[in-house]
Amino acid sequence: LFFMNFYHRTFSNNMPQFPYACSVRGHPSRPNGTTTWPDHHSDKHRVPNMLARSTTAAVLSLTRCFRHHRQLSLVSSSTLTAHLATRSNPKCHRSRFHQKRLLNTTKTGSNCIKMTGAKKYQIVERGAPNSTDYRVFFKTEDGQSVSPLHDIPLYANDAKTVLNMVVEVPRWTNAKMEISLGEGLNPIKQDVKKGKLRFVANCFPHHGYIWNYGAFPQTWENPDHLDPNTGCKGDNDPIDVLEIGSRVAKRGDIVQVKVLGTVALIDEGETDWKVISIDVNDPVADQLNDINDVEKVFPGLLKATVEWFKIYKIPDGKPENQFAFNGEAKDAAFANKVVEETHKFWLTLINKEIEGTSISCLNTTVEGSPYLMAADAAEEVLAKSSNGGTSEPRSDAIHKWHYITLK
Repeated sequence: LFFMNFYHRTFSNNMPQFPYACSVRGHPSRPNGTTTWPDHHSDKHRVPNMLARSTTAAVLSLTRCFRHHRQLSLVSSSTLTAHLATRSNPKCHRSRFHQKRLLNTTKTGSNCIKMTGAKKYQIVERGAPNSTDYRVFFKTEDGQSVSPLHDIPLYANDAKTVLNMVVEVPRWTNAKMEISLGEGLNPIKQDVKKGKLRFVANCFPHHGYIWNYGAFPQTWENPDHLDPNTGCKGDNDPIDVLEIGSRVAKRGDIVQVKVLGTVALIDEGETDWKVISIDVNDPVADQLNDINDVEKVFPGLLKATVEWFKIYKIPDGKPENQFAFNGEAKDAAFANKVVEETHKFWLTLINKEIEGTSISCLNTTVEGSPYLMAADAAEEVLAKSSNGGTSEPRSDAIHKWHYITLK
């Protein structure tokens, strides 16, 4: 008490102004990840004035910040200028500014981007799980039906450094789920072969998929395009993504990732890119910025990834898969170019510059697309989907380990 009284009388009116406004990320009283101005109401937003007004409250506030390990970030000078301009206008109320979210992303390092303002989606499950009728449809947060292939944007930020990934198969699971290309609104469904649901075999020492597996929306590997890097044509699918972070995702999750590199699988004579990525909100995301970092942070994962794709079809009686570049993983710059190229192919598809494909291009948000449909028409597509079916009992065989010897 003596110190605070001494500090108040001695320094509160003499200390210089701080050149930046201070923001607290993840304050307990606000939604996680939002960035706002301090709650004090001094005219010039000075920390000394705040202390002068209530030294005890300020000390307790800062103590709470450090106690909860909250990170302090600096608001840019342009944001500060905009704020001061707003305050100079008597028609603009301070409370309105305080409630406004200033930043959609928070940078905590030169290479670490924490996404806090990404658009949210929800899933609608139709049919019984583990049946041929099971489907996972997508809606926006406000209830508009969308296609995960066409309506969810590829890029999650203007710099095109963060991408949206649609999770089809969570890590450690076996059910071979995929975006249905031929159905309206492209729901996720389980692949079927000869009338039976498909499951990926467990090849020792792996169990199921060893990463969160999915696809980048608004991409398409053109089956008429001969890739000069691989010498093979595309596989007529959206580009596949492997997310290697620590969190086991859920089917239908939309995860913001950054690209680290890619491997080129040659699957039955077709180019099948597998883009390696990391969730930007993963605890080690700031340590992973290129393909060489993967071996440093996750030693053995790249080797296991190539092995997994090489042998996973052998238990089904098929030969081992081959890779372009002798299985070598290409870096992030190369991978981003591949993704950008497949995005351009998708643009030709959604704008009907290419016809005769079996892919449904119905969408609800792509302006100018000949396939754009009204919201009520999209709801009819969802309503007409089967909501019945009977779950098939899962055989214990899906947990069997297959021991593979490569020649």
